[in-house]
Amino acid sequence: MSNKKFILNSSRSSKQGTLINVGKDSQEYQDLTNSMKMCAADMQAVGLAEGQMALVRTEFGEAEFRCEAGKEPEGMIFIPYGPPTCKLMGGDTGGTGMPMSKGWEVEVIPL
Repeated sequence: MSNKKFILNSSRSSKQGTLINVGKDSQEYQDLTNSMKMCAADMQAVGLAEGQMALVRTEFGEAEFRCEAGKEPEGMIFIPYGPPTCKLMGGDTGGTGMPMSKGWEVEVIPL
């Protein structure tokens, strides 16, 4: 297993936008916001298999996500906004009213 750090980018996905009509309490929405994507090479480097759970840790907190291989560049992970990402955010909004959610350095630990 590697001690490599990753850059986390979190935002709303297009699929997330369509699921708003279904509702945030739907299983499909919950599955989406409890997942993360990273490139297959990074998954292999930290010892993660497709669908395996991983702990993502920032300086502010941690949360568990199901890992999927995606088209993200090496060294970067993507997680759709949702209740689990709120556990990773600090309180600084930079005056925007929304906590900073991009460019964090994070640890990814296979579970």
